[in-house]
Parts: sequence; structure tokens; C-alpha cells
Amino acid sequence: MTVKQLSLPDLADACGELGVRNVGLWREPVQSYGVEATAKLVRDAGLTVTTLCRGGFLTAIDPAERARALDDNRRAVDEAAVLGTDTLVLVSGGLPTGSKDLHGARERIAEALGELAPYAEERGVRLAIEALHPMYASDRCVVSTLAQALHLAERFPSHQVGVTVDTYHIWWDDTAPEQIARAGASGRIHTFQLADWTTPLPEGVLDGRGQLGDGSIDLRRWKACVEAAGYTAPIEVELFNDKLWARDGREVLAETARRFMEHVIR
Repeated sequence: MTVKQLSLPDLADACGELGVRNVGLWREPVQSYGVEATAKLVRDAGLTVTTLCRGGFLTAIDPAERARALDDNRRAVDEAAVLGTDTLVLVSGGLPTGSKDLHGARERIAEALGELAPYAEERGVRLAIEALHPMYASDRCVVSTLAQALHLAERFPSHQVGVTVDTYHIWWDDTAPEQIARAGASGRIHTFQLADWTTPLPEGVLDGRGQLGDGSIDLRRWKACVEAAGYTAPIEVELFNDKLWARDGREVLAETARRFMEHVIR
């Protein structure tokens, strides 16, 4: 998503040029290119798919809407399995129209996980609940903190359900380091994602994630935090940013790789 202006073949080619060996994929471009075709493309390019994003949106009250959401999530699990990734990221969904019941919405997520987690396990896929910044609670994700994500995940075995740790969404929360340690102790950190926080946020706020090093987040600190919790898997960079998308994608990818080394590794 950081370079969504690139086609999947161009992305694979650019990753090869830069020595990037891992890629997190989103369902929309994968479906457009073809799931089987994408799996072959990344395999031939020597790329490992770290995660597939996204499943979720599991808060509907209407039975027909809930059934459609569950069906879509099963398809997402199947797509992840074909792509060879063991992790499907879940964005849980916002409040249904007319509802103000956050607790009820979260419980419906738990009910849905009860159906989806065994299905995913049978296909070798884990579900990773992502907590989104509270500004998204009404329309996108009623799970706003890692503590809330873990409250849901811990109802299931860790090899079925864990969490996504995303700096953009949790950097403001002074309890997050404790929750990362809690997640690590039970093997529930299924992926770790980076983006910086820059202001002012754009209208609509969705596409405001800053390039690494441009904002307020101490990225090295969060990397150290997840590593102290036992996380050793690949680190993803996920930037929703209209200005980056308007630029040449290969240039953005190369810049992001440099920024990763400068602001996260060194």
C-alpha cells in the first residue's frame, strides 16, 4: 500500500532491484491481478508475503450483513493461504449505522472470531487484530487500543488469533509498551508495522500516515519494544499518503528503504 501506484509486477521488480525480500499485500490489487497469478509472481520473484490485509469489518447487526462479512473473511483466509502467508490482518469495523454501543460491537467481533479462527487454522493462517487510533472508532475500527485487541485475541489460542502492532495507531498510548510485553509473552504479536505521525492530518484523516522520520514517533523505541517482547519476524512499512502516491513509485520505495535504515535500524 505504501506504493500502491505500482502494479504488482512493477512492485516485484522494484523489490528485486532494492534487495527487498518481503512484501505485505492488500486484497484489492491481488484480486485484480488474480490470486493464483499473484502467488506465482511473488514466488518467481523470490518474495515472501508477510501478511495479507485486510479481513474484518465484523460489527454488523443485520444477520444478512454479518453472513456476507463472514463469507468475505473466509475468502480472505483462502487468499492468504494461496499467497503463502500465515497472517491475515483484521480491521474490525466501526459502529453500525445508528448504533452507539461500542461494547456490543466488540462482542460481535468476538462472536465472528469464534467462527473464523478454526477455519483459518485449518488453512494455516493466523488472524491478527489491528487496533486503530481512536479517531477511527466510529466508522472503521471499534478496537482502539492494544489492550482491547488482546481482550479479544486472548479468548482464542495464540496460534489462531493475535494482534498487529502498528506505530501509527498506538504511539500515543503510554500503556502500549506494557501491552506489547503482554502480547509477546503469549506469542500474539503476529506482525509489526511502521508509519510516522505528521500533522496537520488531511481531510478525512485516512491518508495521513507520514514517511518514516518525518513525524513525532520514536520508531527505534517501538522496534526495541517489540524485540524485547520476543518479536523477530519481518517489519512492515505501511504508508497511506496521497503525496507519496502522487510520486514515482520506485522512487518512493527506494526512499522508504533508506528511511527504514536511517530511522529504524541505525
